Amino acid sequence: MAALILASSSPRRRQLLSQVGLTDVEVRVPQVEEDCPPGLTPQETVAFISREKAEAAAALCRPEERFLTADTMVFLDGRRLGKPAHEQEAFSMLSALSGRQHLVCTGVTVGQGARRLTRSETTLVRFRPLTEGEIRRYIASGEPMDKAGAYGIQGLGALLVEGIHGDYFNVMGLPLQLVRQMLLEFGLTLL
Repeated sequence: MAALILASSSPRRRQLLSQVGLTDVEVRVPQVEEDCPPGLTPQETVAFISREKAEAAAALCRPEERFLTADTMVFLDGRRLGKPAHEQEAFSMLSALSGRQHLVCTGVTVGQGARRLTRSETTLVRFRPLTEGEIRRYIASGEPMDKAGAYGIQGLGALLVEGIHGDYFNVMGLPLQLVRQMLLEFGLTLL
């Protein structure tokens, strides 16, 4: 039995868990609609979707198996910026983020049997002003197309970011300190 079931198809999340020594991880991906009720705050939104993923993940796990789900979103002025559907949408998102601050929020749920624990993490990210040429070259790299907010801080997107306040790993998709604390409550010590 694996130490943890990661209910996510994100290779970055698996890489981050491995980076902190949790290599005994099995991936099982539940199918979930990422819809939520209107009127939720960014933190409530990601927590809600993480819980929805957890309910679907629980159906893929035996009662004794621990599992983790997460949902990361980018918010600008309270508006959710998902993964761009096409290059023009990526251009619009990156243009809107240029020279501004935005929130990256991740909801994390850890579960085992009927027990669930959900928390969220928020990081403030500030982009430097970007030129149209920089945005187009970044889009041409292909990196923005599978990432919320159309950028990845762990790749070329690092060149867009002027600063952050909060957990860097949260911007990558998994707030490691929060995850460490939550897993500890389920008897899994990472350090």
